[in-house]
Amino acid sequence: MNAGVIAILGLIWFFIIYKFYGDLLDRKVIKPNNSQKTPAHELYDGVDYVPAPPSVLFGHHFSSIAGAGPIVGPILAYSLFGWGPALLWILLGTAFIGMVHDYFSLMTSVRNKGVSIAEIAETVISRTAKWLFSVFVWFSLVLVIAVFSVITAQTLEAKPQIAIPTLGLIVLAILFGLAVYRLKMKVLPATLIAWVLLFVLVWLGYKFPIKAGFNTWFYVFLIYAFIASGLPVWFLLQPRDYLSMTILFVGLIVGYVGLFAMHPHVSGPVYHKFTSSQGPLVPMLFIIIACGAISGFHSLVGSGTTAKQLDKEGHGRIVGSGAMIFEGILALLVLLLMAGALHWGEGKGQFFLHSILGKGGPIVAFGTGFGRAVSTLGASLSAATAFGILMLNAFVLTSLDTSVRLSRFVFQEAIAKNSRWLTNRWVAAFVGIALAWSFAATNSWKIIWPAFGGANQLVAALSLFTVTAYIAGLKRPTLYSLIPAIFMWLVTESALGYLLIFKFAPHATKSTGKLLLTLVTATLIVLGIMVGYEALLSIKKKWKK
Repeated sequence: MNAGVIAILGLIWFFIIYKFYGDLLDRKVIKPNNSQKTPAHELYDGVDYVPAPPSVLFGHHFSSIAGAGPIVGPILAYSLFGWGPALLWILLGTAFIGMVHDYFSLMTSVRNKGVSIAEIAETVISRTAKWLFSVFVWFSLVLVIAVFSVITAQTLEAKPQIAIPTLGLIVLAILFGLAVYRLKMKVLPATLIAWVLLFVLVWLGYKFPIKAGFNTWFYVFLIYAFIASGLPVWFLLQPRDYLSMTILFVGLIVGYVGLFAMHPHVSGPVYHKFTSSQGPLVPMLFIIIACGAISGFHSLVGSGTTAKQLDKEGHGRIVGSGAMIFEGILALLVLLLMAGALHWGEGKGQFFLHSILGKGGPIVAFGTGFGRAVSTLGASLSAATAFGILMLNAFVLTSLDTSVRLSRFVFQEAIAKNSRWLTNRWVAAFVGIALAWSFAATNSWKIIWPAFGGANQLVAALSLFTVTAYIAGLKRPTLYSLIPAIFMWLVTESALGYLLIFKFAPHATKSTGKLLLTLVTATLIVLGIMVGYEALLSIKKKWKK
């Protein structure tokens, strides 16, 4: 089957879902009201609560939720199970679970003064649920900070050519923020000027590569993330994420045009096999592909930073639902590039999927597939591949500084709520950074990371339960979010159970790492059952009132 035909049908599907299912969710459940003051106006403080133009806020939100997830997940799922199961989960998961999860989480936070989804859990479920949820979310964010700081440092060590554009983008974002918010320049001309300067930075990067070791880059970006987390959002976070989004937006267009120009036939199998090295297709597919269908991290971003910047309630659908649909479109492109632009299996050539995965991993595989498709438009293969890697790196760094800010919010709102000293934004950010440093410096994050996929999807399930409990209290239809909540709860608990029984527990006595994984996974399972049970009881009580 032709990959271009699948792409066209997939894009039509996403348009229909955003337009018609999105309209239904607005009419039946959310009912946005532009006359209602959002937290960005009601609680304006010039640091975290700052109204943003919808295009800029969309850029921040999308850049923060994307990261490497919608690229790595589809590649691994395709290599393990075939492109058919991966395609179905991307299309259906994005439409009926991910879009609902992201939009409802964002708007629930907007209606609750912009606080995190974990904080809302106390009001709509119970204090116990809130505390357990908050500690778990904060620990997960610290783990993300550790991993993304390592990935960013490794990328710049391996690709010194992208050091100048990566660092220069930070300065460029500050100038963009000053131009838009202080000099009142229109977003479009400011964007065009920024893009010209960005191309100059890319050229300088290849002319003057900055070579530095892993440790240097590691500490540079930890310090950067710490400083960025406490700066006003208009000064760096909003403009940086917006510019990163424009990079990916251009990459998406060029990638799809390259795919249409190449119009390759899908070389890999529709269905490969049910069992794999990562476990059975059900339930592991729903854990491996997270960001391209649904991810708990999205609810943390939506209720952590985005809700504090929404100018009008009517913008919520554009930002929440739109960004999730956009991510589904990205995941679709990644899957079709792997299945169409690369050959299935092992081979001596440079375009065989499993050979590339074995040598360079999913990021290199994406860059190679992207480069091969875009080179059909006349670009050099090396330049197109490098652009694909730069595009991804911009999002990894964006997710890093967003995660530090989110960890600060959760720590301030829930964990250290009664301590004036610990709720200071610099202290709260430093606590998360310090723990993340200990994970990364000792490589202990590698021990815990295999359970993180399940933890992330468990956050999604618990967030869906929380927003369902809130909606039930409003006496509005709950099945749009309750059915996805129960589905994600069941598949995530099943996946964690599989990992515990077959992967971790049998080896717990043989190594400290496996013992720690066994304890962490068992804790996640119990936590998920406890919070899910309390949420269902709360929803049931609200139904009866």
